[in-house]
Amino acid sequence: GFDTLGMALSLYNLFEVTERLPEGEYRSEAIGEGALELADPGRNLVVRSYEIACRRFGVAGTGFALRSHNVIPLYRGLGSSAGAVVAGVLLAQELNGLTLPREELLRTMVEIEGHPDNVAPCYLGGMVVSCWDGSELRTVRLPALPEDLLVVVVVPDVQVKTREARAALPEQVCFGDAVFTLGRAALLTAAWATGQWDLLAWGMDDRLHQPYRAKLIPGMDDVLTAAAENGALGAVLSGAGPCLMAYTTLDNETAIGEAMMQAFAHHGVKSTYKPLKIDSEGARIITTP
Repeated sequence: GFDTLGMALSLYNLFEVTERLPEGEYRSEAIGEGALELADPGRNLVVRSYEIACRRFGVAGTGFALRSHNVIPLYRGLGSSAGAVVAGVLLAQELNGLTLPREELLRTMVEIEGHPDNVAPCYLGGMVVSCWDGSELRTVRLPALPEDLLVVVVVPDVQVKTREARAALPEQVCFGDAVFTLGRAALLTAAWATGQWDLLAWGMDDRLHQPYRAKLIPGMDDVLTAAAENGALGAVLSGAGPCLMAYTTLDNETAIGEAMMQAFAHHGVKSTYKPLKIDSEGARIITTP
């Protein structure tokens, strides 16, 4: 589902506007993941996305003081940039008294991010199929996972920036690999829509990007194998990586998470794991008095 399928997980950043400021003025403070980098308003993607959205919506845009509580790791394939883009666009609407169609907000998010696979589920929630041709966008939300299934995300102590992950990809792939991956993507969406979870492992196989990005992630193949050998319904690279995720039942997440960590350790990579649910609500705006 490269650049097409995305899923919202129960891992959240909180962006808090603490004060309105004059137009063009911003203050930023951050705690948690990437705190030093995101404390600079000029490098903060929430602020940059806010300004782009304001120009797109034809408003001057009030300035603001921003406090970020960051839980999503940066450069790990978990959509931290998408979260910032979604927050910036929603703040452009909220702080400037706008009422815009959801479609226009989402289109703006996609234009800023450059592809829809992360921002669509981050904004809408759930598992989302997106098609974007550079001007037109189509999305479909798939049914939620059953309550007894969750996602084990293993976070290695390795960073892979998106531009590095993109640079690892070839300009062309062979026809057989394209057909192979097309079949898997179609199977994955059909299996998800009909609840045939035993087909996830087949549906998550890929020859479009995972083999090329494996060289950026020490032990990736062994970690995915460890998940499968310990009962995972399917395991896959998360976004551009280096995080890997496995689908499993509630009573098996510990065994799978520890097995994946051990596989990373065999390659000299420290890691942690997080058992997460699918978030079906998407981005929230909480207004306080």
